[in-house]
Amino acid sequence: MSAAIYSPKVTKRDRKLITPEGLSLPLTVASRGARAGALLLDLTFICLGVVVFFFVMGLTGIGLFSANDVPNALGELLVVIIIIFMFFARYGYFLSFELGAKGATPGKRLLGIRVAARDGGKLTADMVIARNLVRDIELILPGAFLLQIAFGGGTGLGVYGWALVVWLLIFAFFPFINKDALRAGDLVAGTWVVEARQAKLPDAMSLAPSHAATYRFGVEELSIYGEQELQVLENVLRTDNPKAMAEVAEAICRKIGWQVGSGDDREFLESFYQALRGHLEGGMRFGRRKANKFS
Repeated sequence: MSAAIYSPKVTKRDRKLITPEGLSLPLTVASRGARAGALLLDLTFICLGVVVFFFVMGLTGIGLFSANDVPNALGELLVVIIIIFMFFARYGYFLSFELGAKGATPGKRLLGIRVAARDGGKLTADMVIARNLVRDIELILPGAFLLQIAFGGGTGLGVYGWALVVWLLIFAFFPFINKDALRAGDLVAGTWVVEARQAKLPDAMSLAPSHAATYRFGVEELSIYGEQELQVLENVLRTDNPKAMAEVAEAICRKIGWQVGSGDDREFLESFYQALRGHLEGGMRFGRRKANKFS
């Protein structure tokens, strides 16, 4: 997949993303404050989940130990359960939500932002795993070592402690020294965080029954595209940018062999979106899945 190309900015955080298919998509890079706020919310949710988990485990542990004569075996079982839970709390939370359809954790969704691929393609598991593993190097590990030093009863930070402080500050200010507010993890993974529209698609599209009846598409025309192209089309309709819709409509017409006319671009795209979505969902019911146009 070819690299994305960005046209000149309209405002400080507005970008034009040119996808590998040559489509121009407008988007807005998430602010640094929104990203920091989302991370704090997510860490709060994780901490609350851990507190609830240990409270429940404490109650369960008391009941089990009082009803059994083999507390050692039960204690080992509880330790294993705790280790598994903490592993998923540390990694599973971010991975599962960012790999979902929304590409966002609960904290990001509350602040209206999401993770996206910088090349205009689909957000992959490799990207999400990479950006979250790098977070350990940026924040989790040095933060844990600093807490250990702070509560270890020592007389001060020392050289090792101050080195950790400098390490944390470097990565904390990293988003402030690049125009797209990228973390080191974003650079490694090829991702960025952008603003996400909150409107539901049917409302954003303002669909009317006449729209679907205006254009008719055959199976051969709909079989050209897959789920990834459907998502791109959905984003174009959500942003409601006339220039982007005109470019996408022209690209689709060329691809399916239609002659480019001077009709309503949005009406054409809404009709094609409905037809393509129905076609893909029908195929999935019969066990056939088309990830993208190359499948």
